[in-house]
Amino acid sequence: MPWNVNDYPVSMKNLDPLVRKKAISIANALLADGYTDDRAIPIATSQAEKWFEDATADEKKAFQQEKNPQKNDKHEVNKNAKKLMDADVTIRYQDDQWEVRTKGAERASDQFDKKEDAVTRGKEIAQNKQSVLTIYKQDGTKQQEIDYRDN
Repeated sequence: MPWNVNDYPVSMKNLDPLVRKKAISIANALLADGYTDDRAIPIATSQAEKWFEDATADEKKAFQQEKNPQKNDKHEVNKNAKKLMDADVTIRYQDDQWEVRTKGAERASDQFDKKEDAVTRGKEIAQNKQSVLTIYKQDGTKQQEIDYRDN
């Protein structure tokens, strides 16, 4: 069920209003891609909090001035979303950075200078997706696999 700034999941109640607006927007797009409510909400909340943390003051101001998300907003549907929704997540060292990537995705969702930051983000994504996280060493050999499918 899509949401708006007046009707949103209880779990978003205590979010900063701008984070909540972003989370609602992201969650509605995820719903359009076929995610269920119980998966869209934590993913959207996590991504909105990350956006808020990384956004510049100008980006926050510009988003604040954008129209509020509506339940009937049209979203571009990602044809690959269903395929990537349950796909496993990997962490690999590439081009002098640690990349967090969903298997089958064209590009990394995140890049970090420190492996521990990549692992933290990878765990968050894999937990939200209830998938498997595979962590590789810098030399490309497998280090660890964490299964979040039954959590």
